[in-house]
Amino acid sequence: MKKIIILIVLFISAFSAVQAQTLDSYLEMAAVNNPGLQAKYKDFEAALQKVPQVSSLPDPTFSFGYFLSPVETRVGPQRAKFSLSQMFPWFGTLEAKADAASLMADAKYQSFLDARNQLFYEVAAAYYPLYELNRLKEIEQENIGILESYKIIANTKFKNGLSPMTDVLRVDIMLKDAQTNLSILEMKEKPLLAAFNKLLNREQDEAVILSGSLPIETVPVNFRKDSLLTENPMLKALNAKVQASEASETAARLDGLPKIGVGLDYAVLGKRTDMDMADNGKNVVMPMVSVSIPIFRKKYKAAQKEAQLMQENYSLQKEETVLSLSSAYEMIWFQIQQQQELLELYDKQISQTDQTLNLLFSAYGNSGKDFEEVLRMQQQLLQYEKMKALAETQQQTALAKLNYITAKTY
Repeated sequence: MKKIIILIVLFISAFSAVQAQTLDSYLEMAAVNNPGLQAKYKDFEAALQKVPQVSSLPDPTFSFGYFLSPVETRVGPQRAKFSLSQMFPWFGTLEAKADAASLMADAKYQSFLDARNQLFYEVAAAYYPLYELNRLKEIEQENIGILESYKIIANTKFKNGLSPMTDVLRVDIMLKDAQTNLSILEMKEKPLLAAFNKLLNREQDEAVILSGSLPIETVPVNFRKDSLLTENPMLKALNAKVQASEASETAARLDGLPKIGVGLDYAVLGKRTDMDMADNGKNVVMPMVSVSIPIFRKKYKAAQKEAQLMQENYSLQKEETVLSLSSAYEMIWFQIQQQQELLELYDKQISQTDQTLNLLFSAYGNSGKDFEEVLRMQQQLLQYEKMKALAETQQQTALAKLNYITAKTY
């Protein structure tokens, strides 16, 4: 028997752990299935393909010419000519272009990470309203059960002449209100499910497993504030873009320097028939070196200026993002603290209201009077329970947003 009890306890503990990890499992599912996030990753993969494009040498040039009228030379008529040449940009140009492309790819990857973190926040923000709805339904069902018992008691007292018919009617009115509220809550479930499952790329009406309760967390002062400006992918992406623009400026400057070309000409000669001489009809091989002359400077200067302006652009964006993140942190922190204070208040109010309700109900059971006050106190208790459920979900949603802007990894 003792072994059976231990197994039951272990099963309950394991089930509770699974329930606690439910949201994390949905986050993993969203990361795998969400098409918007997949598109972001494809954008990063496409950016990586830019690196070999810009870091490769230009294609060599091969040309062939045939003389319709052979050009006579001392050692014979020139009949055809083959040329092969290769241009080389100035030293360091390709490396600078590769650095710029790699850094832009890194910026794309950071954008992907930000999109992933934002998706996680959106999933959490869609999950907690479902939990709240489920909790409100439980509260309303419990309220209906209590009101039905009140109705039976009031009806019994009326039949015994201990209370007026108005007590029965009051309970009946409140019971209908509660049943209507429960019906509305059940109708509300469908759009919330659709919004949640859309993020997971699932069927709209697919069931969602909800945790039995939300964790009660005491969030310390300046929670994850040290990660706000050091781990945020948006800031990392802007840093990478600034560095990429610096590399682009270097590449543009080097692009304005001469390019060196090496090549080889091979001429096919025929033999002279009018005389016999040394090297008669010997084909000609001629190594060649060429240098480009970048005298049209406007395009190079414009490319450098463009890179400099983009550096300023990204730096200003970074400054704006830092300000936005800092103000967002303070607002979210206030929301978390506000909901924490409200939760503590509602716990006390629920406890005191429940005690008062028990006293009033006992007094009503003895005297049959003040039933209206019993009902009022019951509705007050119901209201506090609903407000507590709302505060729980709002606190968790705010905490999820704080985790998003501080780039918490799951």
